[in-house]
Amino acid sequence: MGERSGRIGWRRIRRVALALLAGFTVLAVVGGLLGVWSVRRSFAEYGGELTLPGLAAEVTVHRDAYGVPQIYAGSSTDLFRAQGYVTAQERFWEMDFRRHVTAGRLSELFGRDQLETDTYLRTLGWRRVAEQEWGIISEESRGFLQAYADGVNAWLDQHGGGDPSGEVSLEYTVLGLTNRGYRIERWSPVDSLAWLKAMAWDLRGNMADETERAILAGSGLTRPEIDELFPPYPMGLNRPIVGGGRVTGGAFVAADAGGAGGGWLPALAAVRDGLAGLPALLGRPGPDLGSNSWVIAGTRTAGGKPLLANDPHLSPSMPGIWFQAGLHCECGFDLSGFTFAGVPGVVIGHNDAIAWGFTNLGPDVTDLYLEEVAGDRVRVGDGWRDLDKRTETIKVAGGGPVTVTVRASRNGPLLSDASAELRDAGDRYAVALRWTALDPGRTIDALFALNRARDWASFRAAAALFEVPAQNLVYADVAGNIGYQAPGRIPVRGEGDGRYPAPGWDTGYDWRSYIPFDALPSVLNPAQGYIVTANQAVVGPGYPYPLTHDWSYGYRSERINQLVERAGRMVTVDDVRRMQTDGYNALGPLLVPHLLRVPSSSRAVDLLRGWDYQQPVDSAPAAYFNAVWRALLARTFDELPEDYRADGGDRWWEVVRGLLEKPSSPWWDDRSTPAAETMDQILSAALADASAELTGRLGDDPSGWRWGDLHTLELRNQSFGESGVGPVEWLFNEGPEPVAGGSSIVNATGWDAAAGYEVDAVPSMRMVVDLGNLDGSRWVQLSGNSGHAFSAHYADQFGPWRRGELLPMRWDPATIRREAEDTLRLQPA
Repeated sequence: MGERSGRIGWRRIRRVALALLAGFTVLAVVGGLLGVWSVRRSFAEYGGELTLPGLAAEVTVHRDAYGVPQIYAGSSTDLFRAQGYVTAQERFWEMDFRRHVTAGRLSELFGRDQLETDTYLRTLGWRRVAEQEWGIISEESRGFLQAYADGVNAWLDQHGGGDPSGEVSLEYTVLGLTNRGYRIERWSPVDSLAWLKAMAWDLRGNMADETERAILAGSGLTRPEIDELFPPYPMGLNRPIVGGGRVTGGAFVAADAGGAGGGWLPALAAVRDGLAGLPALLGRPGPDLGSNSWVIAGTRTAGGKPLLANDPHLSPSMPGIWFQAGLHCECGFDLSGFTFAGVPGVVIGHNDAIAWGFTNLGPDVTDLYLEEVAGDRVRVGDGWRDLDKRTETIKVAGGGPVTVTVRASRNGPLLSDASAELRDAGDRYAVALRWTALDPGRTIDALFALNRARDWASFRAAAALFEVPAQNLVYADVAGNIGYQAPGRIPVRGEGDGRYPAPGWDTGYDWRSYIPFDALPSVLNPAQGYIVTANQAVVGPGYPYPLTHDWSYGYRSERINQLVERAGRMVTVDDVRRMQTDGYNALGPLLVPHLLRVPSSSRAVDLLRGWDYQQPVDSAPAAYFNAVWRALLARTFDELPEDYRADGGDRWWEVVRGLLEKPSSPWWDDRSTPAAETMDQILSAALADASAELTGRLGDDPSGWRWGDLHTLELRNQSFGESGVGPVEWLFNEGPEPVAGGSSIVNATGWDAAAGYEVDAVPSMRMVVDLGNLDGSRWVQLSGNSGHAFSAHYADQFGPWRRGELLPMRWDPATIRREAEDTLRLQPA
């Protein structure tokens, strides 16, 4: 699955890149100075004075040594106008690329290669829902969004208007070599709302697991075998966030559902392939897409006030997903934190009264419905209804427009229609998606309310507006309170529990309602003095609503619980920083005793004796152990279809933990041999496989093996970073570099065991807020604040991030002025 996921087609981009290479060769001949000018002319202006039309008064922007802007304005309108302007200075190409993704308009940029992706995105209809949301959000929010858009457009007007030149960003120089007809559109407030749909999509929950279970059932695995591959959450081993919960039985659409005789498998396979092909903006669904956050009460800290930590785990990209900024005015907005380029306000951070962080709650908010169709009609009960239909016109660079038809049942859009093969075949079965984010909501209102919250009551009032994606919210305030709140629109089903696709013709499987906000899990000032959320189960026995069956299995969260408990009652910001980069592999103590018990002729086995289970870059035991784990998964689960090889996340930890107690389980048998292998034989074979692999890759001296030689991270530009042309990739990419950590570890640098050791998910930022000394808070992001290749701030945080360092997250105005490297004054026209 890992190798197929989240990448747009590259054939046309490769042609663009080759043209760019030729262009840069000419520039090299003409002269180095011209090349430098062509790269640098899009860089943001940090000092002096610039005009920003529409301002009521001067706005001051201080930037620190890492180019992080602190914006001081006299009103909220001026503040968000300036935020739009300053963000466009650094990240406009990223914003433009993203809005083409969310609207299904990549073909306008890159040509016909993107038609399949655009068709899928038009079928999902993110942009249409965002347009509907514009009509239901508050008038105040519309004003903030418009002010932000005005700031973006003012910057565009000063940089060629709609002319996509290198004056805007180097990427437009690349694009212009093969797409000379492209013109930049003005930024719309709906562009900002549409990006929130992308955020919700990448954090949508168990849709991939639901599809996988159904296809595995169709491939011949029995229900008990599938259940072994999706074990229940280990409540007795890894504690949930709060008490309460229940487990219910699962609905299952059998291989003969409604007389289908397995005929629904092509439709589900088309949905799976379409999901895998979408661009990964926040992160593709996988075992390491998640986050850590925790909050420690003042009774446990050296400063006597709470500490709040957060590090969301998303797919790596260049630039990173986050843009750091401070927003300050005497208008209710006085805050600092991490923003999304293209969205006003702060997503994660603090104001002068409270701090907050997010992790993915991961409830089941998507259901796939198998629909029986005949032409443009769909079966409902004993009758038939017309499908809803609309046409979408896709503009194509270098060609004429293409019109596609999008159909929807009462359960949602037919995702399987996005497959041209199935559309043309007129297949009897289709797959519809029911998803909470396809109903218009007011999450942007929640974001602005959260930015201005002053206490627990106003924080929860903001959370009540936060509909999608459903998240874990942790809270701390300067008065000393800590808390947790689960917000979000989470369905209450009729029949079934969402683990398998449901029969769309049976109204008994319809959603009945949503869990009331006041019934969602919440806790304030727990007696233990801390709260940990890391995508583990939210609730235990006793909670009246089923949230999901597909949690992360709690190994990260339990390790954080242990670290906080061991830290005592004088915890500092630096203590929390060290916790964030903890590399303890909790699979080690489960598996290593068995590996040391079985026969092996490999000298490398001795590396595991006395291993502390930590995974720094220079660890030989970590290199060998992870190679053994990869080999073990390949041998043990050889009967799985090629598209569903074990990826090695903590679900597989739990699967193998159960199998270690069943040494004669059929899963241990190597199906390629006539003999019936046992667990010990497979463990011995995995030890030998790993030793042979690493000897070939890293040399014949096991003591010289290094985890960082296998586990590397390259930051790739989302649009041109995988062109296949070395010099072009050199322009936009950073790395590869060795990194510590690993999958399902607190320092969550994830990798896919079915694909290789390279990092495919990362802590996209790290933040520690000290509520007793906001000026002493710390942060870092993956790459840098600028999106301009060769800018000093394009990758200046990558080194500190890799080393586990945090940078000053200043708050006090005097400190900000004193440490400012540059000051920009934005003047009214």
